[in-house]
Amino acid sequence: MSESLFEKLGGAVAVDAAVDIFYRKVLSDDSINHFFDDTDLQAQRDKQKSFLTMAFGGPNAYEGKDLRSAHAPLVERGLNDNHFGAVAGHLKATLDELDVPSDLTDEVMGIAASTQDDVLNR
Repeated sequence: MSESLFEKLGGAVAVDAAVDIFYRKVLSDDSINHFFDDTDLQAQRDKQKSFLTMAFGGPNAYEGKDLRSAHAPLVERGLNDNHFGAVAGHLKATLDELDVPSDLTDEVMGIAASTQDDVLNR
């Protein structure tokens, strides 16, 4: 049986580290951090870790909303392709900072790109 992307990335420890670094980058970006003004950031980090674990083929304990429902209020507040691109850029920078091999980074970024229409409710 082949390893899941979750396992190849280093499992829960790696996802936890990536999410923490990722949110530091996102929250430092004035072009997108306002979308998190009313967000419980610890709960958001926990949901993100659970979601990514599931998306990367790890143990599925995600109980959050689907992407469209979760992001609909943000779309109403103006979330658009530029914001999505900024978030994706921070994800890529996080993976680079963690020295994730390029083939795994490409796989992660492909998964992220595949969510764009759902996140933006199109």
